[in-house]
Amino acid sequence: MAVNQDLVGREFPPTAPYLVGREKVREFARAVFADAPQHTDVDAARALGFDDVVAPPTFAMVIQDHTLQQLLAQEDSGIVLARTIHAEQRFGYTRPIVAGDELTGQLRVTGIRMMGGNAMITSEAEITDAAGAHVVTATSVLLVGAGDDTEGEAA
Repeated sequence: MAVNQDLVGREFPPTAPYLVGREKVREFARAVFADAPQHTDVDAARALGFDDVVAPPTFAMVIQDHTLQQLLAQEDSGIVLARTIHAEQRFGYTRPIVAGDELTGQLRVTGIRMMGGNAMITSEAEITDAAGAHVVTATSVLLVGAGDDTEGEAA
């Protein structure tokens, strides 16, 4: 089954709110080697004008992942996870993510480009806070490799 071209323009429902926890921010910062003090030290973050620790920029992937799971769960998508890799990622921030934020993401598939049987699926997750204000747009490109037409058939 090929990637469904009708995915382009499809919007998914907003995800359940995600409460950004201080320890999650600290854990993520350690995992990605973000060693600036505002990522782990509340006082350092407050000295910079933030209410709590500031998440590293790639933390938005935590929320975006919830939106991408909606896409991957679509039975008519033609996306086979075993043949899918995360090819590209971009973030457009209005403001940093801070511990205590309650964030919601909404995914929209913005494009599919076919290349020799492979599909590059571009999507944007608009991530907003509890007041509905934009925080970040996370743009992701998934590369879905061409499959064998007999894949999944009994031998």
